[in-house]
Amino acid sequence: MDTAPSRRTDTDSQRKTPQMCQHQPPCPTAESADREAAHLVAHFPEQGWSLLCNGVLLFEDTGELLPDGKVIAPHRPIDSERIITAA
Repeated sequence: MDTAPSRRTDTDSQRKTPQMCQHQPPCPTAESADREAAHLVAHFPEQGWSLLCNGVLLFEDTGELLPDGKVIAPHRPIDSERIITAA
């Protein structure tokens, strides 16, 4: 049986995650409708994703992964005139 006291303090549970966005004016939050307007923090086109300063992972196919784990399905417009089919 573990009798060692817990090292967790009340201040641990009250800590807030620091915002990645430190410029002014601040970027839209991850919950905002215009979240994609945030500044790029990291860009990996060879892997097909970018990290925005509001914590959103933006994928090449326009899908998104929000910091809370919510998934936003790809939402690129479909332009039927530009679709090419293989012969």
